[in-house]
Amino acid sequence: MDFPEELKYSKEHCWVRVEGHRAVIGITDYAQQELGIISALELPEVGDDLEQDDSFGSVEARKTVAEIYAPISGPVLEVNKELPDAPALINDDPYDDGW
Repeated sequence: MDFPEELKYSKEHCWVRVEGHRAVIGITDYAQQELGIISALELPEVGDDLEQDDSFGSVEARKTVAEIYAPISGPVLEVNKELPDAPALINDDPYDDGW
């Protein structure tokens, strides 16, 4: 399993990468491995305000549907537009293409 040292991690298996005044959020390598092949997901909308520890989306895999909990609070400035059509990007590359 991969846990890049430059990232911050939540107890709910999300990661945060700070890039200037922005933060990028994703699920950990451990989480995607536990879920199995990800087949669908629900993402927040640009402009939504996230509150730390509140659910802001979900990930669906063969085994289960799991809620995603915000590791930090703040507005959603952008979402990964590739993920709805290619959710397996999270399995392939949870820390870069699968953010």
